[in-house]
Amino acid sequence: MHSHILRPAAALAALGILSGCGIGHQTLGLGSDQNAALGETNVAPSVFGYAVADEPQAALAGRQMLNNGGDAADAAAAEGFALSVTLPSRAGLGGGGACIVKMPNAQGQMQPPVALLFPAGSPAGNGGSRPAAVPAMARGLLALQARYGDLPYASVIEPAEQLAAGSPVSPALEADLQVVGRALLGDPAAAAVFGPNGTILPAGANLVQPDLASTFEVLRTQGLQGFYAGTSAQQFVAAADQAGAGLTVADLADSTPKFVKPVISRAHGLTLAMLPTEAANGQTLPASAAFMALDKKGGVVACAVSINNLFGTGRIAPGTGVLLAASPRNVPAPQLAAGIAYDDALTFRAAAAGTGQAAAAAAARLALTDAVSDGRHKVAPVPDPGRADVIACPGGVPGGEGSCTASVDPRGQGLAIGGR
Repeated sequence: MHSHILRPAAALAALGILSGCGIGHQTLGLGSDQNAALGETNVAPSVFGYAVADEPQAALAGRQMLNNGGDAADAAAAEGFALSVTLPSRAGLGGGGACIVKMPNAQGQMQPPVALLFPAGSPAGNGGSRPAAVPAMARGLLALQARYGDLPYASVIEPAEQLAAGSPVSPALEADLQVVGRALLGDPAAAAVFGPNGTILPAGANLVQPDLASTFEVLRTQGLQGFYAGTSAQQFVAAADQAGAGLTVADLADSTPKFVKPVISRAHGLTLAMLPTEAANGQTLPASAAFMALDKKGGVVACAVSINNLFGTGRIAPGTGVLLAASPRNVPAPQLAAGIAYDDALTFRAAAAGTGQAAAAAAARLALTDAVSDGRHKVAPVPDPGRADVIACPGGVPGGEGSCTASVDPRGQGLAIGGR
């Protein structure tokens, strides 16, 4: 197990972070589990820990990390990378996100939460026929894992690499494909992935992304240097510009994640720490996806990610498999919404992550306050168009594991599942 004391400096530097229809649980070889199904709530684990995501295969990737001895940071990073494969309409290496993080230190002492921000940002220039955002997803997830994770960083990438070699189209992805899928056929690289026979893939079809699998392989074996620096960065920028991105190598070097203070408030005798979000101001904001993880020590991570538009620019950088996010200069910034509730002893009580475009922040906060108002998450969903996923532990963790439940929004197609 890696030391949390050494990781903030040594591991971050080594990774280059600080430089500029039903889907069975056999996926990823995790074995069967009859205790959970798509959209099911209140799933109690047999060995403590929870993985929650807006797409089931991503939740299973997070559970795999918990089962392998990883913590909440390992599980959340694996979920985020997996979502880049299984829900590319809302998550991807070309995009970004934000996480609220509350992890114990190396001595097991609970610590206050921090916010990790890694949004897909604006490039320095404004060129390109289809301007793209600066990719930040890999930097952000590996910054999270390097600072707080217990497993080797390659472990959290491997499930996504396997999924990219072939995985079933989930109902969550199919729903988004039905909205804008036909537009993807205009880009040869995107059409080869999402409509290989000229018809958009339905739920259950095999989604094969060999170029993306190769990109994940390079990321797994070379770290961030294999994406953001040197020849790899030059090759990615050249491929992205073929798709009209207008990016430069300098843009990639400047996409640095930031650890900042969360927004703090009080409710029902507990402290609530939320990601900082801006008001929607009547705008139609981009879609997002959520995922969370809780481990046996009470470490918790809740994240929201986006590619700044449903399917981003609608174009894939040829040869990379990376669907490019839309430039923030062309679209409003997404609301990346999540929060954690804890008591005065810094003991975890609840976490929530919200989606639903302009209603995401309100959904996350309402779900979080509901989760602690009567000591247990209320089943009633947040108002439309908001969606919220929740982990609630009225008895606190560690110590009150038996009180915990996890829920995905019943109107979605996600999964909340406990470790084996």
